Amino acid sequence: MKRVMIVGGPGSGKSTLAVALGRKTGLPVYHMDKIHYRSGWNERTREEKDRLTHEVHLKDVWIFEGGHSSTYAERIERADTFIWLDVPVMRRIFRVLKRSVKYNGQSRPDLAEGCPEQFNWQTVEFLRFIWRTRHSARAKLEHIYREPPDHLKVYRFSTLAEIDDFLARPWQQG
Repeated sequence: MKRVMIVGGPGSGKSTLAVALGRKTGLPVYHMDKIHYRSGWNERTREEKDRLTHEVHLKDVWIFEGGHSSTYAERIERADTFIWLDVPVMRRIFRVLKRSVKYNGQSRPDLAEGCPEQFNWQTVEFLRFIWRTRHSARAKLEHIYREPPDHLKVYRFSTLAEIDDFLARPWQQG
């Protein structure tokens, strides 16, 4: 396990798993949200995100969590491990609300500095986005999980217990 791709919907626990797996393996962790946003919640252009994502993909070792599905093909080509957090939508919505309260007024560790978590109309729009895309986003990930390239070891977790069991294994065995 040298290049790990962690994906799932918002609030599925990608960042938490990436950090825990990074501690266990010593692999560097990269968060897509740090690429997606600059300070002040300013979204980078698609070209910037593509370039920065490509720079991570080219590294020898990484745990890369998050979306930007237009770069999935390149990431899958480089990854040796694919972890899909297939968490029910209502649990994800609850987690997003919980982190909005927990980090209210401060930047989360997986976000760029200057992106304080807030509970406002944008939060409501984000929750609507989660609900609206729950099927389409899941379908893309299910396709990768069901038909992975030969070089890719795949995992799908829906519960915290499954994730804890995975983290309890010796990482070399995956």
